[in-house]
Amino acid sequence: MPPIFKALASIAVWILFISGCITGLVTTLCWAVHVGFLGEPGLSHFMGWGLSTVELILSVCAMKLRQMLE
Repeated sequence: MPPIFKALASIAVWILFISGCITGLVTTLCWAVHVGFLGEPGLSHFMGWGLSTVELILSVCAMKLRQMLE
């Protein structure tokens, strides 16, 4: 495979990983500010944490695909 595909896969992995980490952190901070640690999180918080989890899982899958390109 041409090396450009490996570079594009690496860029996609880093984008997914960083956005997953930021999404999880921002969702947790918003929950802490709006609801507090003793309150029940709303649906939007669960959706944010779910999106963060999906992004992190997709980054792992993309990294496995990048390793297969070698």
